[in-house]
Amino acid sequence: MLLERKDVNPNQPDTKYGLTPLSWAAKGGHEGVVKMLLERKDVNPNQTITEYGRTPLLWAAEGGHEGIVKMFLERKDVNPNQTITGYGQTPLSWAAENGHKGVVKMLLQREDVNPDQPDTKYGRTPLLWAVKRGHTGVLRMLLERKDVNPNQTFTGYGQTPLSWAAENGHKGVVKMLLQREDVNPDQPDTLCDRTPLAWAAGEGHERVVKMLLERKDVNPDRPDSKHGRTPLWWAAGNGHEGVVKMLLGREDVNPNQADTKYGQTPLSWAANCGHQAIVKMLTEQKGDRTATPDNVNPTPQSVTLSERHDGFATTTLDRGNVNHAVADCTSPTSLSPSAMHPDESPVEAQFNSHDPNTDIIESSGQPAPPSPTPGERPKLPDHGGPVSKPADTDRSTQSRWWSRPLSTWPPKLRYRRTKTKTHPSNT
Repeated sequence: MLLERKDVNPNQPDTKYGLTPLSWAAKGGHEGVVKMLLERKDVNPNQTITEYGRTPLLWAAEGGHEGIVKMFLERKDVNPNQTITGYGQTPLSWAAENGHKGVVKMLLQREDVNPDQPDTKYGRTPLLWAVKRGHTGVLRMLLERKDVNPNQTFTGYGQTPLSWAAENGHKGVVKMLLQREDVNPDQPDTLCDRTPLAWAAGEGHERVVKMLLERKDVNPDRPDSKHGRTPLWWAAGNGHEGVVKMLLGREDVNPNQADTKYGQTPLSWAANCGHQAIVKMLTEQKGDRTATPDNVNPTPQSVTLSERHDGFATTTLDRGNVNHAVADCTSPTSLSPSAMHPDESPVEAQFNSHDPNTDIIESSGQPAPPSPTPGERPKLPDHGGPVSKPADTDRSTQSRWWSRPLSTWPPKLRYRRTKTKTHPSNT
């Protein structure tokens, strides 16, 4: 009825979004309405909205409305490669991102559709969009094309489809890509120089890690060139016990490899983040360096004791091959920070260890408490009354920064306590 009136404009856009009646109908999947509008000569099938520049075909492709997409593609005045303003995604790119296999199939049958055209904002091809969302059906169709590059990276991060799939834990996508001979399973990205294995390990995707470790052309201990961090380092710091266990089961993985920026080993990083189960796994490895300090932090014992990770203190102190008296880069000894706290449980843990070092001399000049006799429960030393101390050595008013919790250390010496994130999310 409305279209029969001469005073009704069939191309009139709304004032809020700039969508025409045809765009609204295509977006909503209303085939009958689209058909009526396309039968009119005064309806523009390519009219874009004012804000994003989307055509009716782009709306239909994004929504997966196959019947409407087919009607548009049958018209000679409709551009199947029309992109949206700002992002530059084509109808194929929109359909691939949203997993609409029927729409993707129709678009790929056209000779005038570029199956590997990247968008202008992120440089992502339809294949990369399908990988991001884990759409294996769409990915299979795209990989069957000879004019689609399975190693195409996107702007900014330089991650390949395999790297992105590994980071997001898409097992099916990873499996399909690894079956191709032209896919490099160990190709690092250009921003962080992390391999697909490093991304999967850092995110805790055990099945993806397992698939990659089964490949002979994947280096399980490759450090990135930016900070020298290995897959084990990432898994240990983020608390992924299953991945750590798999990596430690390999003879070609060095559990003591420190990063090049801060000198932190997987053990010191796990201790810093309070991952007790991983600390236990790492300290059970032969040749671990439990008492070795990194470039700016105390030893793992010092960090965990000052941060009140008493479970880890017990784990490391019970080991016979740990030198509790090794002074780190900032503290007199690895256990000194624990004595600076009013809570005595870490100090008692030192006395309960197999071979506590009783010859430790701290910076105040006071000897460490004596060893207990066999069978006797150790006690803190009794000085027989109050002991006067100079004001500058009174631990109750201690101003040395290493005596305080890690969160209060100077900024250059402080580490984040939360899960490491190096890769920002994309929309």
